[in-house]
Amino acid sequence: MGTHIKNQYISPPNTVYDCSIVKLPKIENRSGNITPIHSWVNIPFQIKRIFYSYDIPGGESRGAHAHKKCHQFLIAASGSFEVVLDDGISKRTVLLNRPFYGLHIPPGIWASEQGFSSGSVCLVLASHVYEEDDYLRDYQGFLNYKSQGIFEMFINVNGGGVSPKIFYLPFLFTKSKEEVA
Repeated sequence: MGTHIKNQYISPPNTVYDCSIVKLPKIENRSGNITPIHSWVNIPFQIKRIFYSYDIPGGESRGAHAHKKCHQFLIAASGSFEVVLDDGISKRTVLLNRPFYGLHIPPGIWASEQGFSSGSVCLVLASHVYEEDDYLRDYQGFLNYKSQGIFEMFINVNGGGVSPKIFYLPFLFTKSKEEVA
């Protein structure tokens, strides 16, 4: 009996160019500034978890993982640091150095934070509660995970190349007689 996958919906995997820098509102006041953040208004997801990293020793890096489902939004609440983004094919480095700018990182992107200035605080807003199974912590495992969807990037739909839309592909996988024996 063969393996059968039917009615499978797929979409092209995220790339480093799907990560976006977002300018947040800044309410200025002589007694100090405020930056409010609202789910679905300033960031493209519902915030379900918030955490921050601080007191990071010089030369250390943070992150170095990807998520399968979780979106993240990083803000340099204080100081500055770089975020190195990697989709398994391309890399991109983004400098965060203002508390009213954030970086949206969709699922499927390997991200590492590095080059922290003294006193830096990295604030992270996440779309999911902590789930260890959502993490890809091994880089080779990340590449294997991404390669499962690589063929999707090259599918020619109606002769027009890759479609940014979700599309339907029926699959039927069966084992040959030699594989069954």
